Amino acid sequence: MPEPVPAARSGPAPGTQIHYHPALVHQLTDEHLVLLQAFGAIQSAAAQGNLAEAASLLEKFRVRLQGHLLTENVRLYIYLEHQLAGDPSSFALIHEFRQEMDGIGKALATFLRKYQNLAAEPGLAPAFVDELAGVGKVLVERIQREEATLYPLYTA
Repeated sequence: MPEPVPAARSGPAPGTQIHYHPALVHQLTDEHLVLLQAFGAIQSAAAQGNLAEAASLLEKFRVRLQGHLLTENVRLYIYLEHQLAGDPSSFALIHEFRQEMDGIGKALATFLRKYQNLAAEPGLAPAFVDELAGVGKVLVERIQREEATLYPLYTA
């Protein structure tokens, strides 16, 4: 497969009013750090058996994650898909990342709903801790791939 090419930076993405924002990747990367720190705090609270704190932190994580995904979806994915529509390999890569993130987002939403009452249902704690570890692994891997592969298409 040919190497993807970076998006052009002039004007809005064709067919949209979405413009290139020089600070977007920095913003998204900063949000990744905040999400990972929040996730670590959830793990710590759960490991200490503080389910009320874990549940509270989980809700804050949910809000931050939704905001991040919305920004990423509109300002990054739509922009790149429109800017790189003429390059089949770049377009396919972006489309694959976007579809994968949609699946991850849905799985995370299911996980967050399942454990929203964690503090009131302590019997959920063992399953929560196990599933939380899996969520963390997926989150870290996805962030690494985005920052190494996808973000350079936007900034180059």
